[in-house]
This record gives sequence, C-alpha cells and structure tokens, in this order.
Amino acid sequence: MPSDLSKKGGEKEVKKDIIICGVGGQGIILLSKILSMAALEEGLEVKLSEVHGMSQRGGSVYTMVRMGKKVFSPLIPQGEADFILSLEKLETLRWLSYLKESGEVLINDYEIQPLLLILERKPYPEVESFLKKSGVKFELIPALRMAKEVGNVKVVNMILLGRLARKLSFNEGAFEKSIRKGVKPQFLDVNLKAFRLGWGGESDGEAALSFYGK
Repeated sequence: MPSDLSKKGGEKEVKKDIIICGVGGQGIILLSKILSMAALEEGLEVKLSEVHGMSQRGGSVYTMVRMGKKVFSPLIPQGEADFILSLEKLETLRWLSYLKESGEVLINDYEIQPLLLILERKPYPEVESFLKKSGVKFELIPALRMAKEVGNVKVVNMILLGRLARKLSFNEGAFEKSIRKGVKPQFLDVNLKAFRLGWGGESDGEAALSFYGK
C-alpha cells in the first residue's frame, strides 16, 4: 500500500523535506540511505544530498533527504524542512533556521561536549529550554537507552529512524525491506529490533518519548 506521501490533495503535491544531523560515527550515512530506499519503495522520487561535514568520529555531519512525486534539487532551502532528525542535541541548533513553521524536530537525548566548550570551560547549552522558548515542536527521544534494550548501542540511528518513519505515515514494511537490503546479515536482527522499538510497536518505546512545543 502506498504511503500518504504518495497521494495528492487537490492539485498540490505532497512532499517531505528532511535534514539529518549529528556527528561522525553515529550512522547518519546508513540512516539516510535506508530512508531514501524506503521512500523509493513507496513510489516516491527521492533526492539525497551528499553527506557533508567531518565524517570522522566527533565531527559535525549532516545530510538532506527530499521526497515527493517530483523532486528537482537535493538541497532544502531555509525555512522549508518538515523534519530535523538530530542524533546529537547541540547539532539541532545549527539547523533550526531550515525548519518550516509547522515542522518538527526529533532529537536524540544525547550530548557530546564540543572541544571548544571543554577548552573554555563553558557549560553545555540548554537546548530544550531554548526550543521551548522558541515555540518549536520537538520530541526528545532516549534512543541510547532504547538501543541498550535491544542489546547494541550502535543502533541508535535505527531507533530514531523508526520514530521518524512513524511520523511520515510510511508503510512499515517498506522500511523493513530497505533495512534488509542495506544492513549486513550479521547485524540485521538487532537493526530490525531497534527500528521496531523506535516505531513503537514493541516494548514501551512510545511511552518513553517526551513531547514539547506548540
């Protein structure tokens, strides 16, 4: 069954623009590729930007994924992103100007202290407080704890992908098929479990999510 994204409302095409951000070593490349493959499974056209940033562990990384019946550019203009999926709290703030007024941010409840803050002995910014004051709609997701539930802390990216997929109203099967294509066989089971937990179909993953904003 096609997702809601593949339908048209009147003459207006339905599309989604998504920014995925975090730091090197968090699996952003795999996450973005599986998201793109799932959109293709749903009959959508997809444009995926190159992964930009310092891909080594700890450096800022981002990519953009655009999907719809027709997509002409992989780059999302400022103020046009429907979702920001942030694998590290502080990275969220770099991309807020790209979020549309009705957009939503999904944030991994995880902090990596930047070297500059360590050197200057400054505290980690109060990201949630800033978002609340700004009126941004967001969810704080304890993805690391949830990944530990399935037995591997490296599947945080699949936890977050599952939550995003639920928001997109995708057919769950399109994602599972894409995960089977994109993940090595020896890691398939734990990645599928993580995705399903993020989706909310198992355990208490849904109840563990915190919601704030408009």
